[in-house]
Amino acid sequence: MSEYQYYEFRALDRRLTSEQQKQLRSLSSRAEISATRFTNEYSYGDFRGDPGRLLEEYFDAYLYAANWGTRELAFRLPRALLDAHIARRYCDEECRAWVTETDEHVILRFRWDDDEGDDWIEGDGLLDPLLAARGELAAGDTRLLYLGWLLTVQLGGFDEDDDDENLEDNVEPPVPAGLKDLSDPLASVAKFLKIDDDLIAAAAEASGPLAPVSDAGIADWVMALPTSEKDKFLTMVAEGEGAQVEALLAQRFRRESRPPDMAAASTGRTAGELLAGAEARRADREAAKARAREEARARRAAEQADAYERRLEKLSGSKDEAWQQVEKLTMFSKPKEYDQATQLLKDLHEIARRQDDTAAFTARVRELRTRYAKRPSLMERFDRAGLPRLE
Repeated sequence: MSEYQYYEFRALDRRLTSEQQKQLRSLSSRAEISATRFTNEYSYGDFRGDPGRLLEEYFDAYLYAANWGTRELAFRLPRALLDAHIARRYCDEECRAWVTETDEHVILRFRWDDDEGDDWIEGDGLLDPLLAARGELAAGDTRLLYLGWLLTVQLGGFDEDDDDENLEDNVEPPVPAGLKDLSDPLASVAKFLKIDDDLIAAAAEASGPLAPVSDAGIADWVMALPTSEKDKFLTMVAEGEGAQVEALLAQRFRRESRPPDMAAASTGRTAGELLAGAEARRADREAAKARAREEARARRAAEQADAYERRLEKLSGSKDEAWQQVEKLTMFSKPKEYDQATQLLKDLHEIARRQDDTAAFTARVRELRTRYAKRPSLMERFDRAGLPRLE
């Protein structure tokens, strides 16, 4: 089977210069390169570049997918927008969810490895719905960081000698509000990284509602900032850092205007407890599905029994016509007609049993058996239906 690898990088805060695009071209003659994007697919061979270095030097977002099950996602943010110390409280496990730093940026990386492999997905278009999660993080929403911690919990990647004791020792970081209602970008991130829905739901039990985001009053708040700060922000805009200024102002305004009880909450829960909670949810869901299946089966059985009773009631008033139909159906050697005749006889047999008239029924069936004794296919059907045999 051929390999499939997909690489995509995005420049979001600053467009790539012509010189930077030229440098990137040296890494691949086949890649699609523009001022904002670098993509390449491989069926054989490997990418010559180092994704980590490209994130450090050029790009703000990165996605990788391989058909053997590996998936990677990374976002680069300016240090002013993401505190590396806070990020490491959630993502500090290399090869699962981890943080790297440069002089100007903090890089957040996630990796899913599926040992079972054969996870073929087309990479084109996968990154687009995930990009807004970076903007949410830049505005101070730590749910993306928490999802990174859950990824580590799910994959059991706290150390090389991970065991149950380690899971119990690993206490979760502060739980952000809004886990019960992930935004579309965050839900897409969770889906791409295959973070278990039950694990997210178990974690969300300690997550409060997300405060409505409102920028009402931000104009007055900006006007009240010291002149030196406003000058600094204006300079950043003039230097092409408008997106960063927007995120900085939004993050700071929302942080300062956020109700005190909307901060991330510390719970003391452990990784092991969350995994157990997820397993309990799965067990409850499977039990609910089993109950639903049993209820559906019981309904079908009741409906079938009711239909059977109606059929017998109707047939009991026209037994002579039914016997005539049996005679017609058994006259020719046709499997379909044999089946219909046998079903009619089964129903007549039940009516005879209920009406205490089995002797007459037995005599008529034996007459049929005698007449068609040389038709083994019909006799086999009679035998399987439990109809009276010849003495």
